[in-house]
Amino acid sequence: MNGQSFNRLTPYLFMAPAAIIMAIALFYPLMYMIFGSFRSWDPSQVLSETEFIGLANYTKLLGDEAFLESVSVTLTFAGTVVVAEMFIGVGLALLLDRNIRGMSVLRTLFILPMMIAPVVVGLVWRFMYHPTDGVFNRWLTHLGLPRVDWLGDHALMSVIIADIWQWTPFIFILSLAALQSLPRSALEAARIDGATGWQQIIHIKLPLMAPVLIVTCLLRLIDAFKVLEVILVMTEGGPGLSTEILALRISRTAQEFRELGEAAAMSNYLLLLLMVLTLGMFAFTRWQEARAQRLNTVKQEEG
Repeated sequence: MNGQSFNRLTPYLFMAPAAIIMAIALFYPLMYMIFGSFRSWDPSQVLSETEFIGLANYTKLLGDEAFLESVSVTLTFAGTVVVAEMFIGVGLALLLDRNIRGMSVLRTLFILPMMIAPVVVGLVWRFMYHPTDGVFNRWLTHLGLPRVDWLGDHALMSVIIADIWQWTPFIFILSLAALQSLPRSALEAARIDGATGWQQIIHIKLPLMAPVLIVTCLLRLIDAFKVLEVILVMTEGGPGLSTEILALRISRTAQEFRELGEAAAMSNYLLLLLMVLTLGMFAFTRWQEARAQRLNTVKQEEG
């Protein structure tokens, strides 16, 4: 091997130990989970001694009403919180993308909720939703309105509100960073051409921010599917199955029902769902990039 080839390989040699460790840490648990999903497995058994049952766990789940209800709750929860957080977070970033006195203090206040431990967030909101002593019902009582059973009749909405409060700052910070990195020449040209504020947002800022917003939305969507602690502390998945998302169902199946094979199959269904969403997002991004290139080509040909 000559010196030039060795120099080309040097970065990969330095990366190799970390890459090997990450591969083992990622693929071994994944393969273990996939292998366990095809077996009748409870915590008292070693996986190698369990009975192979093929796709029985997967087919059983497709007819399990509790599992299907958890999937429905998960999709409703994740879709609602991500749409609301993207709308509010991007809106706040657009509103505060200007020179305002005390902006550093405002940013610090905005990111405080996402710095709080999920268990603490769950406890705080559970106390705020308390039927008699909670701050929301106290306000309603002072206004002469009837009290609301927040964690009973409106449990899913209450959990959604708590998640929006905690994670909207994540969208806000990334959106604001994307806004402040936009090329000022494009914005100045738009102002010179007489574009209004709304026209700049719709035709310049949002299209240029699209790559960052898509990745941000994807990260938040993946995380929303895995929320566990806040819901566990606030409602424990109740009343009934109204707030039992898939992550909580998996935890209960493994720990309470002691069905590790079924829990592994549920985890694989969740993984498959997240992979489909991720690939869909990447396909949409590629389509947008290809569309933008075609439009640029058409404009150049017309010019």
